[in-house]
Amino acid sequence: MFIPKRIRDMLPKNKSKDELDEHYKNVKLEKGDFWAMVIAAFITFIPVLIIVMVIVYGLMWILLLR
Repeated sequence: MFIPKRIRDMLPKNKSKDELDEHYKNVKLEKGDFWAMVIAAFITFIPVLIIVMVIVYGLMWILLLR
């Protein structure tokens, strides 16, 4: 894919693993951050899991119980 030089210069540069590890080593979490991340995970994954369960149940109903 062809990306013009102007746009390529605006894209973030790839950092090495060591640079990222050093950056995230200095990040301090506040008191409620853990529970906020847990709630965000539930909000993200529960609807997807419900949809997958409905599809599996629907396939089972169509193939086995009909």
